[in-house]
Amino acid sequence: MVKKVGILFGMEDTFPWAFIDKVNELGKGKVVAEAVQIDKVQQGIDYGYSVIFDRISQEVPFYRAYLKNASLMGTAVINNPFWWSADEKFFNNCLSMEMGIPVPKTVLLPSNARPDNTSETSFRNLKVPLDWEYMFDYIGFPAYMKPHDGGGWKSVYRVENSEQLFEAHKETEQLVMMLQEEIVFDDYFRVYCLGQKYVHIMPYDPRKPFHERYVSDIKATGEERKKLLKTVHDYTLRLNQALGYDFNTVEFAVRDGVPYAIDFCNPAPDADINSVGQENFDWIVVHSAKYAIEKANEHKPNQNNSSWGGFVRNSIAPVQPKVGKVNLKTAAEVKKTAVKKAPAITSLSNKAKAVVVKKEAPAKKKVAVKKVAVKKAPAKTKAPTKPKK
Repeated sequence: MVKKVGILFGMEDTFPWAFIDKVNELGKGKVVAEAVQIDKVQQGIDYGYSVIFDRISQEVPFYRAYLKNASLMGTAVINNPFWWSADEKFFNNCLSMEMGIPVPKTVLLPSNARPDNTSETSFRNLKVPLDWEYMFDYIGFPAYMKPHDGGGWKSVYRVENSEQLFEAHKETEQLVMMLQEEIVFDDYFRVYCLGQKYVHIMPYDPRKPFHERYVSDIKATGEERKKLLKTVHDYTLRLNQALGYDFNTVEFAVRDGVPYAIDFCNPAPDADINSVGQENFDWIVVHSAKYAIEKANEHKPNQNNSSWGGFVRNSIAPVQPKVGKVNLKTAAEVKKTAVKKAPAITSLSNKAKAVVVKKEAPAKKKVAVKKVAVKKAPAKTKAPTKPKK
């Protein structure tokens, strides 16, 4: 019986068609690939795909619901739509710490504007003002502020001080953000990981113009370089095996020889030839096609063929954490090692919902009280329809 592989995609034009061609070439008629075609979605119906590569459901909720139904019917969806719906970057950082993989110091920030259908009393558990002084002392400046569950470099800000942070925070409206230590790096890598086993390390420089970011040289040399690349390779596998992603990229910033995992929640990573370059494009096309064929051949009808990471599996059948690997702390433990705090800020009324912070300058002048704007997030626009090539 012929196994069918589908790919669900949006505006991208180079990777999907090359993937389809490569699967059809390597599948030798036993495994065939096509662009997924949907004319109706009836609950509890299997529409015949052994495997679906998902490249777009993060933007189209209709597709996400379609994929969950397909997964229930036995389709191996790459990546698992149930886990992808639950995952976000702040949690990933916490999990990385538990595994002993270095990540930048990070704190979570509430949204600047209240979410729809909430009121002031919805936030009665949130202290006003927040402990900004502690967070600024812990993270330091410059710092990066980014959505806790975002991607594609959207709504990412580099801030030099508290004033810039508060100005940028106003623009984020209902987004929940995280503030992260800046890692001034010597080397930077973007790493493809497929099937939690195939790894492809790409030198990358996010400071360059978009079309030049993959044109970069590795600064480390000799044994130091060999050790660094092995560590990056191993960290990539460990992260993806814990999260359960079968198609992902991990980004590492290397400071003083130590690779810090910067971003490792990219389950629809860039694979366009015009940005990643010919060599990287060829690798991802060949290996994604090979992996799709492997998954199709392993497919068992009417069974759950989804991939689940170690975090979920170990939650069902717990394993003891490795001694010395856990970097997570209790609030009491953090307090013992925290930097000395400045005098407490006088509490402000919830109605005003204002914040007061101290400047980092030696003069220690207080910044004027800033009111938090309450805005409605702009309405989402409908995803454009792209004609098939």
